[in-house]
Amino acid sequence: MSKLTTGVLGVFPHLDTTTDAIRRLRAEGFELTVYSPTPRHEVEEALGTKESPVRIFTLMGAFTGTAAGTALATWASIDWPLIVGGKSIVSLPAFSVIMFELTILLGALSTVAGLFILGRLPHLGPAEAPLYHPSFTAGNFGVFAHAPRDRYSDVQRIMNESGSEEVLVDHR
Repeated sequence: MSKLTTGVLGVFPHLDTTTDAIRRLRAEGFELTVYSPTPRHEVEEALGTKESPVRIFTLMGAFTGTAAGTALATWASIDWPLIVGGKSIVSLPAFSVIMFELTILLGALSTVAGLFILGRLPHLGPAEAPLYHPSFTAGNFGVFAHAPRDRYSDVQRIMNESGSEEVLVDHR
């Protein structure tokens, strides 16, 4: 479902009033954009956000890096054997450095790739952002409810009852 670019913005001074408004608006079926001065787990819980699948990209990249490091070192040892003191040609303790380094490298690169893929970046085209209030960086919380014009009064009522200190309506 695509987000509407019109709606109602509520400015909240406290975290508990913000989470109350989020829960009530979600129960009414509104899509929300939330602004917070700092990351808060309470807001994430109220929004019902799921864990990011980026960690799967990281894990697969790390496994691939470990396998690639092992394969590279094994191939090099078998192709150019260096027999010293009766040691085996394929020796995993000697390969641990390249295995570790490729694990970290491919894990990090796949994490960045996962962020770009799942974040649908770069976004080419006009960005239509919802309303924003400068007080969100100074300690207030904001809840923007994406709503059609005929539901504005419902959203305003919920935000006022939840303890919003200011309610702004987007008239675009």
